[in-house]
Amino acid sequence: MSWAELLLELAIIFLLALALPLVLRLERSLAAVRRDRAALESSAGNLTEATRLAEAASIRLRAAAEGGGRQLAERLAAAEPMRDDLRYLVERAEALADRLEALVRTARPLAQEAPPDPVPEAGRSQAERALLRALRAGR
Repeated sequence: MSWAELLLELAIIFLLALALPLVLRLERSLAAVRRDRAALESSAGNLTEATRLAEAASIRLRAAAEGGGRQLAERLAAAEPMRDDLRYLVERAEALADRLEALVRTARPLAQEAPPDPVPEAGRSQAERALLRALRAGR
């Protein structure tokens, strides 16, 4: 063997000795990457499952909201005629109350001047008795 071959082999041994710690560090890094890759793949699987569940829940929520909206619309449609009827009844009741109030005002002075009523209390209806009591209390 010549000196050149020996020198070349020593240079290769030296370079291999320098590369060995780098190779060991690279091997540890690759092992960590493999572990992280497995964790990442399982996380991706969990994320896919969570996404699927969220989509299913949003579909159920949308269906429930549409069903609730339909029920609300049906109830509103059924309540609208009742609202109109109640409005009509309130208007009539207000008009009757105004008329009754005017009659009571007109009757008060007459009730004070009028002689006692010949019809006994027992022969009157409950509404008549209540009206007479109210008129007498207003004197």
